[in-house]
Amino acid sequence: MNSKEIQHLYWRAGFGITPDKLDQIKKSSRKEIVGDLFTESKYPKPLSIDTSEFNNINPLTILKDKKKLRAFIKRSQELSIEYNYAWIKRIANSEDLLRERMTLFWANHFVCKDHNIFYVQQYNNTLRKYALGDLIEFTKAVSKQPAMLKYLNNKQNVKSNPNENFARELMELFTLGKGNYSEKDIKESARAFTGYFHNFKGEFMVRRLQHDYGLKRFLGKRGRFNGDDIIDIIFSKRECAHYICEKIYSYFVNDKINQSHISEMVKVLYPKYNIGQLMRYVFMSEWFYNSENIGSKIKSPIDFLVGIHKTVPLNFRVQKQILALQRVLGQVLLDPPNVAGWTGGRTWIDSNTILLRLRLPSLLLSNGLISTKKKGEFNDQLAKFIDKNNGRNRFFKVDCDWKHFERQYQNVSVENMIDHLIVSPLNSGTKTVLNNLGKASKMEYCIQLMSIPEYQMC
Repeated sequence: MNSKEIQHLYWRAGFGITPDKLDQIKKSSRKEIVGDLFTESKYPKPLSIDTSEFNNINPLTILKDKKKLRAFIKRSQELSIEYNYAWIKRIANSEDLLRERMTLFWANHFVCKDHNIFYVQQYNNTLRKYALGDLIEFTKAVSKQPAMLKYLNNKQNVKSNPNENFARELMELFTLGKGNYSEKDIKESARAFTGYFHNFKGEFMVRRLQHDYGLKRFLGKRGRFNGDDIIDIIFSKRECAHYICEKIYSYFVNDKINQSHISEMVKVLYPKYNIGQLMRYVFMSEWFYNSENIGSKIKSPIDFLVGIHKTVPLNFRVQKQILALQRVLGQVLLDPPNVAGWTGGRTWIDSNTILLRLRLPSLLLSNGLISTKKKGEFNDQLAKFIDKNNGRNRFFKVDCDWKHFERQYQNVSVENMIDHLIVSPLNSGTKTVLNNLGKASKMEYCIQLMSIPEYQMC
């Protein structure tokens, strides 16, 4: 593998690669490099924060006392924000890159959100646990998570009045895609999930008096199905494998779907649905490294922020600024816009976010000012952001670890820095700009490279 192919792999399977890591593995074979990614991500490492303040909580007391319940909800929401920070830190510094990348992918596939910190942690770690495992068991586990039971109203799904929300999204967004099931299938499958519930601790349970034990007809099958049975029937359909493979291809390879490649992937995934086996096939495929796939995707806000951090580690003295940046860039971890999640692709960039993205490296790494004198939608929005978080025309409160940068790039010439920081081809205009830039300082040139349009791609 050449350096560009390794960088491509590490941006798609992880969150970029440092010069010293690239130098360590550049003489290894593709099989060895891909194999090491899987070895490093073999075992899930749960992510948790300190919730010991709730150790002696009495659920019955909380549920009966509205004041205590409101206090619990408020504190839980604050801790959920803390969990957001912890996840960002894990993504930016984790050695098990592939598992964290897959966790982020599944979080935008099995979309869910909640404000109970215990349910938030439980759901996030369920994604992490199954991220490279059995997709059928994964889906069954998701269907029983307290966060999902609340988010898609399955707690209100009872025999006398079935709620179809979860059953509909299970097929439309999680497994089959539109056109591969009927409204009748939705109604019948909703009956199978009746009675699904959880206790205050988040433990799954079935309320037997609320479960419909009658015969159901679903996707051509007939039986007294429960939720697990419905999921088994869904995954027996090749259309399910095709739908999953298209989503994985769009996220990891290219927004433009190649049906020939999808057919190959379906043969690997179906019928056992081993996620790790599929991802290994993708990363080992020749077509994954085709030139049209390298540098073809717009970085998500999280990829963009983490990419900057991996080059020059950042410490935000005011943690709320991390959340504010996620919000203004359009992607707040643990807070998806709706059950369909973030669309991604070109939707990451608009007239507002591109201007902020191009200015952000300077703002974070050299305490650059954001001018708020000009009027207009972008500047008005940004001025409001500054006033709220920093005070007008003040800096971000960030400590930058430039010593880490110097260690990483000590053997990289200024001229060759572009090969490490930019994956996509440069257009003629950008080349002209870069040729006219001074290259006396690696630090300054690093910031300039991060401020060009091509840095937005991976």
